[in-house]
Amino acid sequence: MSPILLHLIASLAYLALAFFLWKDLQRGPNAPVKQRARVAHALVAVPLLIHAGLLSHSMVRADGLYLGVGNAISLIMALAVLIYWVASFFHRLEALNAMVLPAAAILSWLPLVLPATRPLENTELLVFRAHLLIAMLAYSLFTIASLHVLLMALQERRLHSHNVASFIQALPPLLTMESVLFKIIGAGFVFLTLTLATGVIFSEEIFGKPLTFTHKTVFGFMSWFIFGALLLGRAFYGWRGRVAVRWTLAGFMALVLAYIGSSFVVEIILQH
Repeated sequence: MSPILLHLIASLAYLALAFFLWKDLQRGPNAPVKQRARVAHALVAVPLLIHAGLLSHSMVRADGLYLGVGNAISLIMALAVLIYWVASFFHRLEALNAMVLPAAAILSWLPLVLPATRPLENTELLVFRAHLLIAMLAYSLFTIASLHVLLMALQERRLHSHNVASFIQALPPLLTMESVLFKIIGAGFVFLTLTLATGVIFSEEIFGKPLTFTHKTVFGFMSWFIFGALLLGRAFYGWRGRVAVRWTLAGFMALVLAYIGSSFVVEIILQH
C-alpha cells in the first residue's frame, strides 16, 4: 500500500475519532456516552499504529536516521497521542483527545510535505540516541501541557461568563485540570533537564566539540528556566490560573524556537 494512501487512512481515522468524541461531549455526560467514548479511545490505537509505521519507514533507512523538521513534529504528535491514549484509560480526557487528534491528523502529513534530505549525524552513538528520545518525550509532554492549558483557559472563561457548554461540563473540575497540568509540566521538566544535561555532558562525544551557546542552546536553557520558575512559583507562591497559562505558553514557545524554529530555518529556508 502506498505511503500517501496510508497517510490518508491515518489522517481520516484521527479526524473521525475526534469528531465522534466531540459529538459525544456535546451530548453531555451520561453512561452510554462514556461507554462509546471508551470504544473510541481503544480505536485510537489503529491510526496511531499506522502513524508509527509511516514514521518508521520515513525515519529509519539503511544509511542512517532521518530526523528532519517534518519527521520531528510528526513524531512529537505521535508520542503526544500515545501518552493521551494510555492516560485516557485512567482519566477523563475526552475533550483533550478531541483537541489532540485533529492536530495529529494534520501534522502526520509533514514527513511528506517537509521530507528529511539527509541522515542525522552521530546516530550510531547510544548516548545520542538516548538524547534524541528524551528530547522528543520532553517536546511531547510540553505539547500536551500547552493544549491542556489552552483548554483550561477556555474552561475558566466559560465558567466566569456562566456560559457553560456541554463539553465544558464533561471536563474534570478546574482544580483537577490544574493538578494534572502541573504533573505533566513536572514530568516534561524532568525530561527537558535530562535532555540539556546529556547535551552538556556528552557534547564533545556527540558533536565532536565542547558545548557552545548557539541559538538552539540559548532557547533550550531559556525554556528550562521558564518551566523551572513556573514550578517553583507553584510550589512556593501557589501560582495558578492565568499566570500558569502565560508561563506555560512562554516556555513552550521558547522550546519550539530552540529546535523546530532553528531546524525550519536551516532545512527549509536556507535549504542546508
